[in-house]
Amino acid sequence: MKILLDTHTFLWYINADRQLPASYVAQLRSPGNTVYLSVVSLWEVIIKYQLGKLPLPQPPHLYLPTQRQRHQILNLDVDEDSLLPLVSLPSLHRDPFDRLLISQTIAKGMTLATLDEQIGKYPVPILTTF
Repeated sequence: MKILLDTHTFLWYINADRQLPASYVAQLRSPGNTVYLSVVSLWEVIIKYQLGKLPLPQPPHLYLPTQRQRHQILNLDVDEDSLLPLVSLPSLHRDPFDRLLISQTIAKGMTLATLDEQIGKYPVPILTTF
């Protein structure tokens, strides 16, 4: 399975935060799954860091790529195909970062690892907590 991490899921995962269900951790570590982090999430983290809303142990341009590589998470760029599903998404979620992640998930045939209940209202595969 190809799994795209929501921003909060990535941050909780790299910090071993207990808010992330153990079943998510197991699925993210499963050798049968490939885990991705979108540049959309990097953009979101950098903005929140610059606004002083998200403290990090190092500046994001150092911390994020290091953590992504350390946890064997692949990079997912935004391309034109990733944006096309945005046209048909209902206006259920106002967060533009989340809407982009939803669109990428649909376009790339992925499963989104998120605990955001608003995202669950969209026609997008969500990683389950079994």
